[in-house]
Amino acid sequence: MNSIELDAKYYMPCFGRSMKIVKGEGCNVWDDKGNKYLDLVAGIAVCSTGHCHPEVVDAICRQAHELIHCSNLYYIPGQAELAEKISKAAALDGKVFFGNSGAEANEAAMKLAKIRTGRNNFVSFAHDFHGRTIGSLAVTHKPAIREPFEPLGINCKFPEYGELEGLKNAVNKDTAAVIFEPIQGETGVIIPNDDFLPGIRDICDDAGCLMICDEVQTGMGRTGKWFAFQHSNVKPDIISIAKGIASGIPMGAIAAVDGLEFTKGQHGSTFAGGPIACAAGNATYGIIEKILPTIAAKGELFKKGLAKFNPRVRGLMVGFTAGDKATDIQEYCKEHGILINVAGDGNIRIVPPLVISNAEIEYAVKVINESVSSL
Repeated sequence: MNSIELDAKYYMPCFGRSMKIVKGEGCNVWDDKGNKYLDLVAGIAVCSTGHCHPEVVDAICRQAHELIHCSNLYYIPGQAELAEKISKAAALDGKVFFGNSGAEANEAAMKLAKIRTGRNNFVSFAHDFHGRTIGSLAVTHKPAIREPFEPLGINCKFPEYGELEGLKNAVNKDTAAVIFEPIQGETGVIIPNDDFLPGIRDICDDAGCLMICDEVQTGMGRTGKWFAFQHSNVKPDIISIAKGIASGIPMGAIAAVDGLEFTKGQHGSTFAGGPIACAAGNATYGIIEKILPTIAAKGELFKKGLAKFNPRVRGLMVGFTAGDKATDIQEYCKEHGILINVAGDGNIRIVPPLVISNAEIEYAVKVINESVSSL
């Protein structure tokens, strides 16, 4: 049997997929038939430095020759150094804890909120996505993926995204935290009004609950700043991070304000912040630090080139509404060497590697525009 037949026989069918990617370099990937694609999905905002960036590959290989795994019972090479980088980039003045994914990061943030406040309930928003583990799923809105697993043991309310009056009515003395995406990703890059994050901060302060900003998709330079909340002059209590943090090596993290931290025994993980993940994370940080000033201008190229779609753009997080044509646009682009993603509600999501060139953006825009003309 070939690998696709083996997949059908032995792998649980959680994903809908139609092609096999076997190689990546820079912003390009190749399938098992030798076809080349400009990748505007990037592992869903994961491959921030492109595929197999030589500095990341070198850091991983060097570390693999020295130490692949070490328990968190001991100090781990590169872990404290990466924690310092993340802490300073977030500018929350507190400490960091590493995990293995975005869902784990949000679980940790929720645990920390419960410990600090002594409260058990949460507020999220309609169409927010925070993960598929029991805790993160409880604060994820989409009924189709949440309701089959209820009861989840965590109470959560879901007011409309961007509407502060609904949030005010949902928060009360039993609310441990409001957890939210500063830009909704899975829904198709939905950017709220400028007063939304400051309003969340005020409501949380009035209720004595914490503000958890889910930066899993928006963080690590994706929006043109290290973190999306930094566009709003607001300081959350906790941010969760993953996807772009280590160029594809599984890693997540939380960063918190000063004085908000786990104490010994309150949280842990066997693999969290391991040597290889930290090597990849430190290399990734260094690359993003160099290109961060270029990201906003690259986003403007997408915005200008896709103007007829009225795109929603914040740095290299780009979305537009295509309705029932979304899947056809995606397929046309694939046939012409461009990979894009259909998110929720007929929205196209574009989250390319942050190292994408202006020429690659111009080519992508040309194909996407052609796709609509052809349809």
